[in-house]
Amino acid sequence: MARTRGGIDLGGTKIQAVVVDEDNAVLGQARHPTPTSGGPVDVARAMAGALHEAATAAQVETRALAGIGVGSPGEVDVVLGTVGNARNLPDWLEPFPLVTTLTDLIGAAVAIGNDVQVATDAEFHLGSGRPYRSLLGVFWGTGVGGGIYLDGRPWLGRGAAGEIGHMVVRIDGAQCLCGRRGCMEAYAGRAAMEGRARRRLRRGHNTDLFELMEKHGRTRLTSGIWARALAHEDDMAIELIDEAVAALGAGVASAVNLLDVEAVVIGGGLGLRLGEPYAARIATAMQPHLFADTRPPVVELAALGDLGGAIGAALLADSLVSAPG
Repeated sequence: MARTRGGIDLGGTKIQAVVVDEDNAVLGQARHPTPTSGGPVDVARAMAGALHEAATAAQVETRALAGIGVGSPGEVDVVLGTVGNARNLPDWLEPFPLVTTLTDLIGAAVAIGNDVQVATDAEFHLGSGRPYRSLLGVFWGTGVGGGIYLDGRPWLGRGAAGEIGHMVVRIDGAQCLCGRRGCMEAYAGRAAMEGRARRRLRRGHNTDLFELMEKHGRTRLTSGIWARALAHEDDMAIELIDEAVAALGAGVASAVNLLDVEAVVIGGGLGLRLGEPYAARIATAMQPHLFADTRPPVVELAALGDLGGAIGAALLADSLVSAPG
């Protein structure tokens, strides 16, 4: 099992873990819900549990893995191995030593990176981004994250590049979970959309969203619940998704105007669940806002599906595999 590596994709609603071989083929996988209470230690334990389950499916001990990569939301410090300001996770604002905690729980070396960037890495090297030298990954889920490749290389800026969800699409608009106003994520992030749906429900608007949530044993409006509500032609769901698509169109087009990338890859829980029709809708919503509107970027759905983030995280482990000593 030489060069067998683990990957963990930490999201606002789910933790996806994989074990891959040297060709990045998935040997085992596991998916657990992200804890909704507790704090970073509880989340880290759930992450370790998911990886142990994936390793069992792959018939390998976690301590025998050549390395483990983790894609995390929030402010990721790859040098210190900490994650902070992860607002879509329970009680996780202060920097937390995720690398050392997971190393102790799992028994193998751990590397971390931004969750959306590692998912973009996977799409660039293994998925929809392979034909292109420049692309923008847009991951539409609990929040809205972005990853960037320019001239064949990831662009990280000073560590916070790709925060496309916090591009302003409306001056003095809705308050975002980040505390600022008018961010794309305030209209398109699943967590923000749920908050807006709850407020409208309290004001007397009708919706089946929360009945569907309870019927399917969920505690939050997951991507699957939104998809079911759209299939039921729920008026509130349709209206909120329409607003999200409009915000995505404006925000992504603005990023394209700045970067002039060849392609946009749409992923994330909502992006993948709603699929090609909604990727096409986002492309249409972008068009009026594009400066170079006669040569828009190609807009494609992420090819690696729900496993893309975890596979991208496993790519991070290559630095551990190749590191001396």
